[in-house]
Amino acid sequence: MLYLIGLGLDRKDISLKALEAIKKCKFVYLDVYTNVFHYKISDIEKAIKKKIIKAGRQLIEDGAEILKNAKKSDVALLISGDPLAATTHIDIMLRAKTEKIKVKAIHAPSVFTAISETGLQLYKFGKTASIPKWTQSFRPESFFDTIESNLKIKAHTLVLIDIGMSVNEALSELSEVSNKRNIKLKEIVICERLGTDEGKIIYNKPEILMKKTFKLPACIIIPSELHFMEAEALKQFK
Repeated sequence: MLYLIGLGLDRKDISLKALEAIKKCKFVYLDVYTNVFHYKISDIEKAIKKKIIKAGRQLIEDGAEILKNAKKSDVALLISGDPLAATTHIDIMLRAKTEKIKVKAIHAPSVFTAISETGLQLYKFGKTASIPKWTQSFRPESFFDTIESNLKIKAHTLVLIDIGMSVNEALSELSEVSNKRNIKLKEIVICERLGTDEGKIIYNKPEILMKKTFKLPACIIIPSELHFMEAEALKQFK
């Protein structure tokens, strides 16, 4: 059996259902490739009372070791947020089912729902965009295509930030592409460490936000046309 277990957004988010499943598992992997943690891995080990095997990029993308063990024993793969929010983990789930391995997903809080704290209505969000960290030879702008498409249908955009990238770097890329395309981004939202005691939401103009510093993990929201209730909610974060 393979358990795909969501850890939520905070070290205290792990559920009783998840703890019960982990007790049965001979192997407990932690995805450290697609996740950004603001707490120590030892905190998770204390909570689950088991030793964790760190699963980096090769182990996660290959998946062979995890699936091999799941054929013979109960195996847990711990994932920040919700376990099926990323296509990487859906791929592991599908491959497990192809190999006749039973799979159970145990869901948890995710940034995709936690952004409702902003007061923006979840059903008004369009496709999610991801900003990659630019290099001298790699400067893709496809993330802004998503933002433009959403703005055309009056939908908000959740913008995820690449691992290893600061909020200020992401804002710089947003600003550069928006200026290049002559599209002015008015006020936007920065959400940092949602779902934790350090959670913070700031709503302001990009040029003002660029002067601030932010803790990770964080995300950006590009609001579209606001309902009067959304506008009222965002005022408290200015």
